[in-house]
Amino acid sequence: MKDAFGLPQSLLVLGGTSEIALATARRLVARRTRTVWLAGRPSPALEEAAAGLRALGAEVRTTAFDALDPESHEAVLGKVFAEGDLDMVLLAFGVLGDQARDEREPLKAVRVAQTNYTGAVSAALFSAAALQSQGHGSLVVLSSVAGERARRANFIYGSSKAGLDTFTQGLGDALHGTGVHVMVVRPGFVRTRMTAGLDEAPLATTPEAVATAIELGLRRRSETVWVPGALRVVMSALRHAPRALFRRLPL
Repeated sequence: MKDAFGLPQSLLVLGGTSEIALATARRLVARRTRTVWLAGRPSPALEEAAAGLRALGAEVRTTAFDALDPESHEAVLGKVFAEGDLDMVLLAFGVLGDQARDEREPLKAVRVAQTNYTGAVSAALFSAAALQSQGHGSLVVLSSVAGERARRANFIYGSSKAGLDTFTQGLGDALHGTGVHVMVVRPGFVRTRMTAGLDEAPLATTPEAVATAIELGLRRRSETVWVPGALRVVMSALRHAPRALFRRLPL
């Protein structure tokens, strides 16, 4: 069960090598989280992530999970939830893709969409059903400000995140009053391996800053978290900018 501050004592991370997810797990373990499941493709990186959290005092287990194999999600998640109630599921997997390449090779674009949206829909629905069955818990989904309005530079990635964001908001409405808390997290440009080599956008942030915002959102039972918070205003302005003007912006 969550502690008196609304922080989880048990955590399942879908996307167990995500830098944002691991920063969040470290922060929560430093508070009250004692049991962590890291789900992802088996790899030395996944085992290294688990070892790092164990060194902080958490009981950590890993399990194989593939966003691109939704037919396996029910069995994988069922196995984890069968071990005991979970206070929080953090859906943190996703790929950025390569916009120029993916436009030339549509199957690559489809893979981005399948990972970021189709796989996430499957995992989120199975997780939500399990949380609802136990009667409590939080589902935290990493979205992106890129989903607020499609930009020429990354509309394939942005459209997949737009779909995920809208889906998660609807799921939160569907679960309202059930005891399950659903929270959408919308970071801007985050300095991670995934964004290495890219031109840094204004208001860039770090995995640790996102983790701090997630913790605060859990305490407040927020439904939407922007990181940094100033992006709420910036993206509102961009979302409502006339299309002719938006096309001329250096975005």
